[in-house]
Amino acid sequence: MKKAQLTRAGVDMGIRVSIADTPLERMRGLLGRDGLARDEALLLCPCRSVHTFGMRFAIDVLFLDRHGRLVALHADTPARRLLFNFHATQTLEMPAGTAHGQAIKTGDVFAFEALL
Repeated sequence: MKKAQLTRAGVDMGIRVSIADTPLERMRGLLGRDGLARDEALLLCPCRSVHTFGMRFAIDVLFLDRHGRLVALHADTPARRLLFNFHATQTLEMPAGTAHGQAIKTGDVFAFEALL
C-alpha cells in the first residue's frame, strides 16, 4: 500500500495516510483491525461508498471530490452503517474524533504528499 502525508491548505496535519487504490486493498479496508492510531488514516480511491459492517471501532468518514474538497463528513460512525455520496470520488477514514480534534469542516481541501 502506498503511504502519504495529509495536508490541508498546504499545512502538514501530522496524519500518515495509507492509500488503498486496488480492488483488493479497498475491499479489505479496515476490516480485521482493532483500531487506528491517532495519526493514521486510510484513503480509499476511487470510492464513493463505505460500510462499517464487521468493524470493531467507530471512525470518521470524509467524502472528498476529485479536487480533494470535503463534500460530506460523517463523524463517529459506529459499526453496521452504510454511507455513500454521489459527489465523492475518494473516501478518507480516520479514528473517531479526529475530524473534531482537527477542526475539519465541509469545504476544506486536502492533499496527499507521497512518502518514500
